[in-house]
Amino acid sequence: MHVKLLRIKGTWRDVADSANTTVHRNEGTREPSAKWKKRILLSEHSMIRQIHIMCKWYELPYWVSVHLVRHKFGIEHWVRTQRTDRTNTNRNELSQGALVEHEFEANMQAFIFISRKRLCAGAAKETREAWQAVLKTIKNKEPELYEVCVPDCVYRGRCYEMNCCGYDKTEKFKEQLAKYGSL
Repeated sequence: MHVKLLRIKGTWRDVADSANTTVHRNEGTREPSAKWKKRILLSEHSMIRQIHIMCKWYELPYWVSVHLVRHKFGIEHWVRTQRTDRTNTNRNELSQGALVEHEFEANMQAFIFISRKRLCAGAAKETREAWQAVLKTIKNKEPELYEVCVPDCVYRGRCYEMNCCGYDKTEKFKEQLAKYGSL
């Protein structure tokens, strides 16, 4: 499985201008700082939904794709069909591990939410790895978004899962939590 960043739609200038509108300020001219970007991402103000990121997984196991298409707010999915009439392969004979292409477009708030669930140690290892691959792909283009994409226990400050893995009791968790909240 590998991931390709297809494109990013929207700009941080758009986000900043919308933020200025909401607080009755004039549009700015300088680009937002990294610190400002991280602050607005951490606060999850609505204007972060203006930036959309499109990525595509190649050779993703079908059952992992099924986990990911369950996310439906702020994201659209396009998964290569397994229909017999389009592929000339009997879909009833394909295993859940059959490989598919899965393209998606998600806004930044959806990235944060999906990360909370799919970076959790309770998520299937393969699904977690697929989402980590997406985050690694966007890291250089959107480093502030990468920094705020954390598992739910870090986002909330402790684990709320019914079957906690115990990560929130570790030193590594404390370090990640401190880094997450730092500006």
